[in-house]
Amino acid sequence: MKILPINSTLLVIDIQERLLPKIDSGEAILKDVIWSVDLANTIGIPILLTEHCPDKIGTTPAVLREKFEENDIISKSYFSAVREGNLLTIIEKERKQIIVVGTEAHICVQQTVLDLLELDYEVFILESAVGTRNPDDKIKAVERMRQNGAEIITKDMLAFEWLEKADREIFKIVLNNFIK
Repeated sequence: MKILPINSTLLVIDIQERLLPKIDSGEAILKDVIWSVDLANTIGIPILLTEHCPDKIGTTPAVLREKFEENDIISKSYFSAVREGNLLTIIEKERKQIIVVGTEAHICVQQTVLDLLELDYEVFILESAVGTRNPDDKIKAVERMRQNGAEIITKDMLAFEWLEKADREIFKIVLNNFIK
């Protein structure tokens, strides 16, 4: 299925200060997460951020956290952001497509994705923007999420599906700022 901007929400899961340095290719993951947040903001896609036990793992790095309104940041203790209970009250009801980025792919990302799929959301994983401490865990998690119905996407796929067409000003802005 195609990603539609009117149906989409970007969900950033647990990019946190104490965990990020331990993530394989953590800086590259952070860069692509920021790219996806900036793209969503440019196009007008709602964005949400989770922080898992921030008192223990730390909060989101300021370079990313400052891009979110406080009411779009969800503190959680369950691994799945859905299990916490407040994520689904924040997502606009008509937005049934969730684009997911974050860490760790085989824990909080995967459990959230599996719960969203069970609730009939359409879930898309921006593969370059999910990470783990152990690269093999990412491979297995992406494979498992795909087997359960999540679609695995690239940055170009996301940008051009959110854009939908080329004959408007936003296309030029995105092309010049996000497509390299």
